Amino acid sequence: MPTIPSFITRYFAKEESKPPPISTRTAVSLLVIYTVIYVAPFYLSPKTRPSPTLTRDAPSVIRARIASVSLSCVVCSFITFLILTSPGQATTSEALHALGYWPVGPVETVKCFLLTAVLFAGPLYEYLVVDEGWREWLALQPVYKVFNEWTRWRNIVAGPYTEEVLFRSASVPLMLAAQVSVPTTIFISPLIFGLAHLHHAYEFRVTHPNVPLATVVLRSVVQLSYTTLFGAYVSFLFLRSGSVLAIFVVHAFCNCMGLPRVWGRVYPDEGVMDNSTGKVSHPSVAWTVIYYVLLVSGAVGWYKNLGFLTESPNALISIEI
Repeated sequence: MPTIPSFITRYFAKEESKPPPISTRTAVSLLVIYTVIYVAPFYLSPKTRPSPTLTRDAPSVIRARIASVSLSCVVCSFITFLILTSPGQATTSEALHALGYWPVGPVETVKCFLLTAVLFAGPLYEYLVVDEGWREWLALQPVYKVFNEWTRWRNIVAGPYTEEVLFRSASVPLMLAAQVSVPTTIFISPLIFGLAHLHHAYEFRVTHPNVPLATVVLRSVVQLSYTTLFGAYVSFLFLRSGSVLAIFVVHAFCNCMGLPRVWGRVYPDEGVMDNSTGKVSHPSVAWTVIYYVLLVSGAVGWYKNLGFLTESPNALISIEI
């Protein structure tokens, strides 16, 4: 199995370090350009540009935007591939490895998914047990909805995949090739990823003109914060696993789960039916206690298994855990 790409190892070698194919400034500039290529087409055509009468959730807008970002991903990935394989640099196989396409990484995908599922132990308990989401899965309703609702297809498949291809697969190798440090790579590229979501503020303002501007700004700041934090997490997973499939699955899973509840009681929406009286009563506080115990235990379990469940011979670069 391939190990850390030799062309990246040469850049970080302490002895006889090889000059990088691009500078740090060029790498960061390309990340910004990639973001513009990804987002700008949304506003160049009336088919993808939102208006007071056309939201981003309209099926026609979703279809057009998926086509647009798919093309953007192909273009940006090709540019990165050309830079990586410039004369005297990476071979084709090394470049494909750096981009996260080969090896595919099925084992890494399962391990990264399990790690993230441990972190979401509390929310999974709430969804599957408290809200009885297991019934939906027995009937495969979530799978049916993904393939029959454009918003779900965008949020669970198209969005996560294209974002990981552009902001991780096509971007992270550029930072490594420019000899940018690992911590900077993990946190700078996700910041640009977070900024790429700020256009949602404009779209929300257009489709919800009566919402106070302060609310729109606060909403955008919160979104920037968690998208940047999430971007750092998947960038770390990408460096450790070397698999774009792994980070796509993690991204899709996190989009399904949403932000974890960190306050409030947890109990079934319908309440608990008392068969003797026929009245609905509030359930025991045990539901809530179990949720928060799992939430904290999941965070601890995630931290303790962060190294083990991300270790892979396909890692793009060595990271001490």
